[in-house]
Amino acid sequence: MNALLAVLTVALTFLVLSSFIMMQARRKQNLQKRMEYFSEQRARKNLFTDRRRKKGPTPQEKVLRLVRSIAAKMPQLKFEGYFADLMEQADWPLLGREFPVLLFLGSALLALIVLAVTFKLLSAVIAFVFGIVGGMLYLNMHIQRRQKAFTNQLGDMLEMMANALHSGFSFLQAFELIAREMDDPIGHEAEKTLHEINVGASLEDALTHMQHRVGSPDFELVVTAVLIQRQVGGNLADILNTISDTIQERIRMRREVLALTAQGRMSGIIMALLPVALAGFIAMVSPGYITPLFTETAGRIAIGVAVVMEIMGYLVIKKIVNIKV
Repeated sequence: MNALLAVLTVALTFLVLSSFIMMQARRKQNLQKRMEYFSEQRARKNLFTDRRRKKGPTPQEKVLRLVRSIAAKMPQLKFEGYFADLMEQADWPLLGREFPVLLFLGSALLALIVLAVTFKLLSAVIAFVFGIVGGMLYLNMHIQRRQKAFTNQLGDMLEMMANALHSGFSFLQAFELIAREMDDPIGHEAEKTLHEINVGASLEDALTHMQHRVGSPDFELVVTAVLIQRQVGGNLADILNTISDTIQERIRMRREVLALTAQGRMSGIIMALLPVALAGFIAMVSPGYITPLFTETAGRIAIGVAVVMEIMGYLVIKKIVNIKV
């Protein structure tokens, strides 16, 4: 019963932590950015920002300042570059050494909450491990969702660039149009690429860095085509139109595969959650019936075996229904 309560507390606290990260990652609204370009709102925005600064920082900003102050005092970490790449891919306003600090503090807070509820050190340690693993899983899920959104926008981006090139725009002017007109994540990534070019980076390096951030195989095809065209020449607009048609067809096939495998994916989720839901129901209806699983050695071994088999079964089902297109 205590382990179940610890898991529920972990889930609730992790949800609050993930909401904080999402609020920090989406400070700039796409609609406001596009409206500012066509209207005279920048002065009003600066005035509004000054008024907000007079009121003081928000609780999220205070937490972020605390994380940054702790991270600044830490020595250089070996895996700092790895987390820096993940932060760029997720587009989170954190440095490579700041995310581990935030992850550790959030997991420690989670462990303290569980310890205060259950008064058991083992439950607190389990909650801390769950917080670390859950934070990494959430980061990976956010990156994959962002990459998927980028790929879904890629066809429209190439079509817009091809039309701009046909109209007489240069490649950089077409890229500025993408940064100005398209929503995130493509609009924001194009804006970053233009900023790199403006501060002195070459077009080849800027596009390569963009590909590294988004991690999209489809966009890698675009970067390769652009770099080859700049070396050997050719009609870039026609090349982009061809790549756009190819990517649109691949997206259509991916959606068709997802529709055909939806039943298998849902079966895996239900089969993974059913034992947990059944254990929670039994714990509420008849606590004495399920207590031996947590108090006796044989029961704990059975729970460990069941958890391992559940994870293995879910991974097998996921592997079967995950068809690469």
